[in-house]
Amino acid sequence: VQLQASGGGLVQAGGSLRLSCAASGRMFMRYAMAWFRQGPGKEREFVALISPMGGDTVYAGSVKGRFTMSRDNAKNAVYLQMKSLKPEDTAVYYCAAKAIGGAEWDYWGQGTQVTVSS
Repeated sequence: VQLQASGGGLVQAGGSLRLSCAASGRMFMRYAMAWFRQGPGKEREFVALISPMGGDTVYAGSVKGRFTMSRDNAKNAVYLQMKSLKPEDTAVYYCAAKAIGGAEWDYWGQGTQVTVSS
């Protein structure tokens, strides 16, 4: 699976952005998908994940209620709708994939920069 993240940019605090992650390869619906982020000087952290068929989502406490992750298996894509953005959301955002039954996030996209100005 190859992943390509896009949609990052510069936005003012309180604004919104929608990130996309396009996946190539077959059997996309066999993969759980996730978003991670790495802020300046920080370690990479989990943001959200979605189950292979999209029925379940999990969010980090810092984004719950502000971010929404979704997927379109027909388009081999996942999305992260981000609202009420804060300067602390500034980071490079990565999408990742994990096969059903897998223990690790084996596939990663290249990252897209999100910068939130105060």
